[in-house]
Amino acid sequence: MSDVIFQPLSFKNLTVKNRVFRSNISGRFDNYDGSGNQVRINWETKFARGGVGAIISSFVPVHARGRIIPNYATIHRDDRIPFWRKVGEAVHAHDCRFIMQLSHGGRQRDVPDIQYPTGQSSTAKRDPLHGFECERMTTADIAEVVGAFAEGARRAREAGLDGVELHGANGYLITQFLSSAINDRKDEYGGSLENRARFVLEVVRAIRARVGSDFHLQMKISAVEHNNSLLVLKREGPGNTIQDSIQVCKWLVEAGVDAIHVSTGSSFPHPRNPAGSDLDVEMLSQTYDALASSGTTTFRNLLLFHNSLTGSLFRKQWLDAGVPANQIEGLTRPDARTIKQAVPQVPIICTGGFQTASVIRAAIDGGDCDAVSIARPLVANNDLVKQFAAGRDAAERPCTYCNKCLLQVVENPLGCYDESRYPNREVMLQEVLSVYQPPAFQ
Repeated sequence: MSDVIFQPLSFKNLTVKNRVFRSNISGRFDNYDGSGNQVRINWETKFARGGVGAIISSFVPVHARGRIIPNYATIHRDDRIPFWRKVGEAVHAHDCRFIMQLSHGGRQRDVPDIQYPTGQSSTAKRDPLHGFECERMTTADIAEVVGAFAEGARRAREAGLDGVELHGANGYLITQFLSSAINDRKDEYGGSLENRARFVLEVVRAIRARVGSDFHLQMKISAVEHNNSLLVLKREGPGNTIQDSIQVCKWLVEAGVDAIHVSTGSSFPHPRNPAGSDLDVEMLSQTYDALASSGTTTFRNLLLFHNSLTGSLFRKQWLDAGVPANQIEGLTRPDARTIKQAVPQVPIICTGGFQTASVIRAAIDGGDCDAVSIARPLVANNDLVKQFAAGRDAAERPCTYCNKCLLQVVENPLGCYDESRYPNREVMLQEVLSVYQPPAFQ
C-alpha cells in the first residue's frame, strides 16, 4: 500500500507488517506467582486481531524481586517458557509480531509482593512520590540482575517470540541507573554518564552473548526525564537531558541494540506520561487505597486525595506539570526526531498518545520516527488500525486521555472506563470484562 502506515518496517532481524505497535500496557491478568493464564492470551489477541503490526508486551519481570505488582506474568524461570510460547502463537495467528519487554522495577513498584517487600535500586533513597523503600544494589546484585536479563532474552527466544525490548524508561531499574537525578552511587556504576550507562550496556552485551546477534533487541528510553516536574520531586533535580540520551543511544547501538523506542518522564505515572486531559481525583481516591500500606508516604497520599481541597491542589499541580490536552498526541515527536538524527542506522519508534492517521503519517513522512507505539487509544479502540485501513482518519469514539483506565488498573480489570464513550455503563463493563472470554476452563 502507498499509505506509509501500512508499509512494512524492516529491522536488522525482524520485519513488521505495518508501522503501528501496541505499546506496553497490561493489567493484573495473571496468577499471583507470576505464571500466566488464558486472560493474558485473550488480552494480547484483542490487539493482534485489531490489526497492529507488533505487540510490545507489558512489563515482564526478569527476576522475582523485579516485580512491580503481583499478577503480572514473569520470565524469570524456564517453566514460564511454555506459557509465553502460547501467547506468541496466539498473536502470530493474526500475522502480528510479539516483542517481550524485559523489565525490572527496582525501587518503583505499585504493590510489593509478600516475598520481596523491599526493592533494589542504584540508590538507597526511597521513591519520593510513594515512599517505596529499596536497598542499594551491590556489585554482586548487579551481576545477578544482568544475568537475569540475559536469561530472560534466552527464554523469550526459546518461546518463539520475535524479539525483546529493554524497559529503560519511565523510572524503572534501568532508568534508576541512567538518571543523574536518581543515581547517587560513588562506584563505577555512578557519577559520570558513562558510569551510569554501564549497567544497561552490560545488560545489552550479556544478552548478545546469550542469544547471538540475530535476535531482535530494542531499548525503550525516556529521552528527557523531567524528573522534578512535581513539588515532591524537586529535591532530586531534573535528571537526564536529550543530549544525555543521545549519547546513551549511540552507545546502545554500538553495543548491539537494533531499535530505540522513545518515551519521556522519569517515573510511571508521570505528568507527561501518560499525559492526561484531566485527572479524576475522586476515582484516584477510591483506587489508591490498594497502595495505602505499600510505601512510607502512600497513606499520606491517600488522605490528600480524599480531601477535596488538597485533592484539587494535587490535580492542578499534576496537570500544570503535563501538557495541554491539544498537545498530548505526538508530544515526544521532537525528542524522537532528535534521536533519529543522531542514530540514523536503526529505526526509531515513538510513543505519545497517537490515535490520528494523518498525525502518524506526518510523523513518519516528516522523519520524526519510523513507527509509532500506542497504548491507551488502542485500549479504547482495539481495532484502530483496521479503522485506518478502512479510510478513517480517527476513531468515531476516540480516546479522551482521561486516564481512568490506569486509575482503575491496580484494583480492577484494565479497560476503558470513560462512560461518555459508551451508550451506558452496562455496555462499558461488558467491554472491560470481554478479556475474560474465552474462559480458561470450558
